[in-house]
Amino acid sequence: MTNKLYYESAYIKEWETEVSRIVEREDGLYLILKDTAFYPLGGGQPCDTGFINDIPVLDVILEEEEVLHKVESLPAGSSVSCRIDWERRFDHMQQHSGQHLLSAMFLELCQAMTLSFHLGSDYATIDIELPELSAERMLEVEAEVNRQIYLNRSITSYLVSEEELARLPLVKQPKVTENIRIVEIEGVEYNACGGTHVSSTGSIGMIKLLRSEKQKGNIRITFKCGGRALEEFNNNARILSALSVKFNTGKDEIVDRIEKWELEQKLLQAELTALKEQNDSYVAAELLSVQEPGSGIVAQVFEQRSLKDLQSLAVKLTALTDLPVLLLSAAENKVVFAHSGSAGLSCGAFFKANLGEFQGKGGGSDKMAQAGFPTWEQALAFYEFAKRQ
Repeated sequence: MTNKLYYESAYIKEWETEVSRIVEREDGLYLILKDTAFYPLGGGQPCDTGFINDIPVLDVILEEEEVLHKVESLPAGSSVSCRIDWERRFDHMQQHSGQHLLSAMFLELCQAMTLSFHLGSDYATIDIELPELSAERMLEVEAEVNRQIYLNRSITSYLVSEEELARLPLVKQPKVTENIRIVEIEGVEYNACGGTHVSSTGSIGMIKLLRSEKQKGNIRITFKCGGRALEEFNNNARILSALSVKFNTGKDEIVDRIEKWELEQKLLQAELTALKEQNDSYVAAELLSVQEPGSGIVAQVFEQRSLKDLQSLAVKLTALTDLPVLLLSAAENKVVFAHSGSAGLSCGAFFKANLGEFQGKGGGSDKMAQAGFPTWEQALAFYEFAKRQ
């Protein structure tokens, strides 16, 4: 059985020990150490990483009472020096302790139990048993959980017997009946937990609630603690500063400036749409005016028009002529084929029958179809083929 140093103290960073056993599996090599402070994956908390004799530890798992350390290679001897990636470990300690405190505040203020906890590499989440959560209530919980951090309440962990357990006001009963480990936040809660935690709420630093969303009838809270919360603040401050410079305004006025900018963009878009409509009418009239007698089709290649522009122009043209219309965009390698309904053919069926030969993909209705091509050469070849047909 592995001596689990992380239960003695979550602050052990380096230690000397012996390799008890080497396990070879299909997915790699594993070491079982006599003593380990490497925390294995479990309880919603990711495993530790670090080094054994400067050999990277890739994964740590718990199987029954033994802790297995996946390594890149084997150490030279049985005596090894171990060290934990402390930045990763302390981050996990902040997030996990923060989760305990946050869950306790949701229980106290909203009478909502925490159903699950997930600690990811960027943020953490809890699902709470609550059908709705207003923004005001969420801010109230955030303020209270940070107040508890400022009080710097001690966080301790210890093993209890079943008799001692029965006397504790636990949040919920543990699933195990042996080696029951309690994490106590002074004056706040008692919780059965096997994870690593900071020594006091002050070490959590701060907790920032990022958002809430409905999840299977409950509410999922996304949050960050400690260093992650500071990083979130710094990223947001950087974005605000960039927007302030971009819009040449103070940070407090950015939202108003963006709303004004959006209105300006809507007006410009409406004006642009009207001008495009007018331009399409002119282009359609010009194309029909230079149409060669007996050509049987209106065909044109455009250098810069988008697929949407081609479709709009095709609608204008088919309203003015019964001839089929074939348009090609050189900018996007796309073709539009359309007619007014009196040409006696199906645009969609024509594309379906012939696109494959040119590696084109697309389709459409009887009156209009569109397709894209991997290269300009294939788009032009299909365009010429369609003209001949």
